[in-house]
Amino acid sequence: MKRIKAICLLILVLSVSIGCYAQYILPGAIWPDTKGNPVNAHGGGILYYNGTYYWYGEIKQGATWRVPGSTWENYRVNAGGISCYSSKDLLHWKQEGVALQPVTTDSTSDLHVSKVIERPKVIYNKKTGKFVMWMHIDSQDYSYARSGVAVSDKPEGPFQYMGSVRPNGNMARDMTIFQDDNGKAYHFYSSEENQTMHICELTDDYLSHTANDRRILVQRAREAPAVCKYNNRFYLFTSGCTGWSPNAATYATADSIMGNWTEHDNPCHGTDADSTYHAQSAYVLPVQGKKDMFIFMADRWNKTNLEASRYIWLPLTFGPEGTPGILWKDQWKPGGTD
Repeated sequence: MKRIKAICLLILVLSVSIGCYAQYILPGAIWPDTKGNPVNAHGGGILYYNGTYYWYGEIKQGATWRVPGSTWENYRVNAGGISCYSSKDLLHWKQEGVALQPVTTDSTSDLHVSKVIERPKVIYNKKTGKFVMWMHIDSQDYSYARSGVAVSDKPEGPFQYMGSVRPNGNMARDMTIFQDDNGKAYHFYSSEENQTMHICELTDDYLSHTANDRRILVQRAREAPAVCKYNNRFYLFTSGCTGWSPNAATYATADSIMGNWTEHDNPCHGTDADSTYHAQSAYVLPVQGKKDMFIFMADRWNKTNLEASRYIWLPLTFGPEGTPGILWKDQWKPGGTD
């Protein structure tokens, strides 16, 4: 009888714990999916399609190791492919499976477990009816510096890998994809040994790059791009290039996406703002049905145990002059009260 009571108590505690996560976003805490397993979707991005949010991210699983001979803290896990989770409310996330499978047999494949598969972003093409995923593809020493693309008929996948490219011959590492209101899509990527950011317009089917490629933040050494549009102005959030160690974010603005960009100071405020709350930008998500509400998504990397890295999701707000602000909250609800 005592054992039964103990089991019931344990179930109650677990239920309360999971229920707490279901009621609020708790930045930096373990985020369980609907089955109680930690969400594994790092460096991710989110697609909203037909009333459902789809969260895609890197699967970080297994032992973390450092690449031998690397001159920087090149900590890695074997590439696990890209995961997909779905949600109606941004709180409860159902695991949909592996959207893009890694390759275990062919070591020459871009998707081999020995390679780098990072920062997946998925957008929907209304003209073709295809879901298109772009991601950073690299070798262990990060010398490959390419962008990979995959397509699917369904948001949850499976995605078919199409190959990788250096956009217009340029090195491409940390990246994001931004889809504008008019359906045009743009690839933001760190290039030139991560010293300069590029923006390249994608073709109408989103599967390749046009020649419309612009260099911005020249010699500013920025990475981890995350983009949004507010009041007809474009905002680009980035981090410095300090490996796995966090640093202060900055943001840049432009009135035209392929126009002139102006860099500004750190949008984060308060304690730990100088380290972006010990995290690095990944994506900016507009909340559907909530006018001018955005979520700043970031990763708190655990470089020696990458599977244990956490997610930092915080409200992104804009002041009267269009100045963005990010402030730490221990718990909060999208579109609700703390």
